[in-house]
Amino acid sequence: MISLLSDLTAIASAAFAAENLAPEFGVVQFSDRPDLAQFQCNGALAAAKAAKANPRAIAEKIAARLKESPLFSDVAIAGPGFINLKLTDAHIENAMSPLAYAPDSVFPDTGKGRQLVLDFGGPNVAKPMHVGHLRSAIIGDCLQRLYRANGWKVVSDAHLGDWGLQMGQLISELELRQPKLPYFESVDLSPYPEQSPVTMEDLEILYPQASAACKADPARLEAARLATAELQAGRPGYRALWRHFFKVSEAGLQREYASLGVNFDLWKGESDADPFIPDMIERLKNDRFAVMDQGALIVPVAEDGDAKEIPPLILLKTDGAVLYGTTDLATIIDRVREYNPDLILYVVDQRQHLHFEQVFRAARKTGLGGHAHLEFIGFGTMNGADGKPFKTREGGVMKLFDLLAMMTGEAEKRIAEQGLAAEYPADERAAIAKAVGIGALKFADLSNPRLSNYVFDIERFTRFEGKTGPYLQYAAVRIKSILRRAHEEGFEAAAPRIHSEHERQLALQILALTDALAAAEEKRAPNVLCDYVFELSQRFSRFYAEHHIMRETDVELRAARLGMAALTLAMIERVLRLLGIEIPERM
Repeated sequence: MISLLSDLTAIASAAFAAENLAPEFGVVQFSDRPDLAQFQCNGALAAAKAAKANPRAIAEKIAARLKESPLFSDVAIAGPGFINLKLTDAHIENAMSPLAYAPDSVFPDTGKGRQLVLDFGGPNVAKPMHVGHLRSAIIGDCLQRLYRANGWKVVSDAHLGDWGLQMGQLISELELRQPKLPYFESVDLSPYPEQSPVTMEDLEILYPQASAACKADPARLEAARLATAELQAGRPGYRALWRHFFKVSEAGLQREYASLGVNFDLWKGESDADPFIPDMIERLKNDRFAVMDQGALIVPVAEDGDAKEIPPLILLKTDGAVLYGTTDLATIIDRVREYNPDLILYVVDQRQHLHFEQVFRAARKTGLGGHAHLEFIGFGTMNGADGKPFKTREGGVMKLFDLLAMMTGEAEKRIAEQGLAAEYPADERAAIAKAVGIGALKFADLSNPRLSNYVFDIERFTRFEGKTGPYLQYAAVRIKSILRRAHEEGFEAAAPRIHSEHERQLALQILALTDALAAAEEKRAPNVLCDYVFELSQRFSRFYAEHHIMRETDVELRAARLGMAALTLAMIERVLRLLGIEIPERM
């Protein structure tokens, strides 16, 4: 669907071109003063500066041409040359008409023929998921839903941390505890047992103890480093043990993400990049992109004009070990060869910005990134009331499972306070509470600008009033109830019509979704969608408060209002689906 703003911009641009002015001045936007106009074009001021003319005189010429269009009910000039625009109700109704029959046509199809690889998640093998993984999961999942809906071919990758020091720590810790396991023999004893010697629960105990031991004892740390190096070098027993760690962790992580409603196309890890590293190193050496510096192999990535020092990307440490930058660069090679993407997005904590700047610069400098645009999608932290990253009351890291249980429990309490779902079966009430709790958490996260930190406030997040997930879910459920009752009473819906200012404002908000979807994609900003759907719900609430629907005796008017309600619900459903928020059938 072509956006409303694009249509109006094309008309205004043609008016500027007809006056021998650059058509780029014809950009139309939603009005900053909706009490005065629906849309505005401010290009006359810039055009006047370029032409060394009076801005109001130019605005008058442009306005005169726009008044010739049957689309506008009013064209007015304000201030030094702002052009205010109002559409005819007939044009608004005609623009809505296709959406009533094909709601999915609202999506702008900006990604047609384009490929995206989306890297988000990033949990480590052998570690339970915690609140630190939350924002990457929620933001990344929203972006993959948005880009797919907008026509992109998307491949999402959890990119597990499975190849670093933590693997050596686990291997060496398990060897201390069970030295007779066949994996620790220096010779290859393949085939190794298919059954893992450890469960995910075992790993959750082993890893913290191994990590603490390595911090306390230099000799223990050296043993972990040696085990890591031998694993990466291909020692058969260690590779077999690593595969066990990976499989049991992957199963657990898939369950954790599924509980949040998040899925990935790929469950690759850093280890999947390992086969590409030797050839990559050799090529970068031969092409003189990689040089030795104090015993380490590096790629200098500093550029003229840097405002601050950008350290080189280290490919190999002095002992020959690879680092995260090495595997990240090799992962780009893998993705370019496999998918030839136009765009690769990395949804990662903002504090990792420098690391990815180094990797991206190295990829561009060496040509390893192909034609793909590499982009870091950073985000702030979810904090506690003290302004520090959110933790449990005891000061520890909260597991994701416990956080979701907390949100569901609070949602159950809120639902009871509202007197909702009291007569429903217990399993349905539980499902509603889970949907409301997780929806509250997701909306609270996504409604904040991505780079902003925010404070975890479970009481505010779960309210049914204000800008919250539960408010939006209930707004959708209420419309569902209206339409269900209409169906039961044999009332038919018809194409939406405009008879009042409340209907006009609601219709314009419905038509603004295509532009909101395009803006959210362009800015990589889920909060744009949150702002949109909250405003849409509020405008429906005002429309519903002022107009009868079920009690309207005029059959045609009732049918048109039912059509407006159905179209509003369709837009709310599509946006909440992109946000990963489930709408219960009833409350």
